Amino acid sequence: MDYLTNHVEALIFCTPAPIKIDEIKNCLSEMFEADVPEADILSSIEKLKEKYAEDAHSFEPIESGGGYQFLTKPAYQASISILLKQQSKKRLSTSALETLSIIAYKQPVTKSEMEQIRGVNCDYAVQKLLEKELIEIKGKSEGVGRPLLYGTSQSFMDYFGINDLKDLPTPKDFAKEENQIGETSEL
Repeated sequence: MDYLTNHVEALIFCTPAPIKIDEIKNCLSEMFEADVPEADILSSIEKLKEKYAEDAHSFEPIESGGGYQFLTKPAYQASISILLKQQSKKRLSTSALETLSIIAYKQPVTKSEMEQIRGVNCDYAVQKLLEKELIEIKGKSEGVGRPLLYGTSQSFMDYFGINDLKDLPTPKDFAKEENQIGETSEL
């Protein structure tokens, strides 16, 4: 494999949609500060096709949608469909997201406090969040009846890709400026 082929491979790999030859050429020409011939790019793509044709690889570069992208080989369709099915079960409903956001911002919080904020019963949402291990029981409140206190778990941090609760957006990140009239536009 040569240097150019490695760059072509990286460009095809990093794009979520098919990347066109023109896009590859423009990127490489800018990077190398010289015109990269289309024939060299096509030659690199052929080298990649040969490399990934081997059984050692589960994916390969495919010409699709007017460009190229890495796609999984058909032999692996069954395992991917199982993964996608499992991931779809991990999606959260609107009520679960609302409940989770209350827990994230107000933790530790009791179920009655959540219900007071949401205005509806939170039993089902809390149960689902516990099952998905996005929240955990943090202890018991000192209040009447000693209700359970809920807070977010490490799985919550992983699921949303944050390192600390301080990384959560603050309410002011969602608010419009008070002294602003109408929408701003670029001139």
